[in-house]
Amino acid sequence: MRLHITLDDATVAALDARVGPRRRSAFVTAAVRRALEDDERWAALEASVGAAQDVPHEWDDDPAGWVRAQRAEPRRTG
Repeated sequence: MRLHITLDDATVAALDARVGPRRRSAFVTAAVRRALEDDERWAALEASVGAAQDVPHEWDDDPAGWVRAQRAEPRRTG
């Protein structure tokens, strides 16, 4: 589909220097796709805020001590 967009001269010059005038559409398409994917991820993150229950963990009082204890345990093999 054709789409009419407007970019300032400096942006077009930077785009052409990066990809050349014959690769503009492909570059813009990839950039828009990435931006849409990023936006979808942020929306999912924002929607999940508060979904996890705030329950106590065994490491809450002393996280560094808990890590040391985990490291001191013998390694488990599969």
